[in-house]
Amino acid sequence: MEAAQQNESLAVRKLKERDPQGITEVISFRGETTVVLPRNRLISACEFLKSDPDLDFAFLSDISAVDRFPIEPRFEVNYHLTSLSHRQRLRIKVKVTTKDPVIPTVIPVWPTANWHEREIWDLMGVRFEGHPNLTRILMPDDWEGHPHRKDYPVEGYR
Repeated sequence: MEAAQQNESLAVRKLKERDPQGITEVISFRGETTVVLPRNRLISACEFLKSDPDLDFAFLSDISAVDRFPIEPRFEVNYHLTSLSHRQRLRIKVKVTTKDPVIPTVIPVWPTANWHEREIWDLMGVRFEGHPNLTRILMPDDWEGHPHRKDYPVEGYR
């Protein structure tokens, strides 16, 4: 077995076996593994990672977003998964563009995603398709724009 294959986590190997074209990149840095997926493969990968007993990523600890402005794809949405039973962590990253900042909701897989997704939509403007209540969570309902975007005016809109 090649050295790179020996170092791959079980989760990465199983994801590749299940859907060889489903992973666009694997990043290993300082003992952490990030799997980059296209958004159309996100839900099936998440369902698999949660339901496979060898993986058991039943805990979604966080979802975060990064604005890479002016780089395209501009936004990265990062899902931080934990398998408590196997003492493993995995990050899933999905990239979306400025023109189409939409990603499917993972609430059917991990209900705790509800508030995380609302916060990302509120502050970054990434919309979660299928979210049952995608409304502002931190900013007032009548707030214009998304204040964590890098191109948001420092003093706000007037």
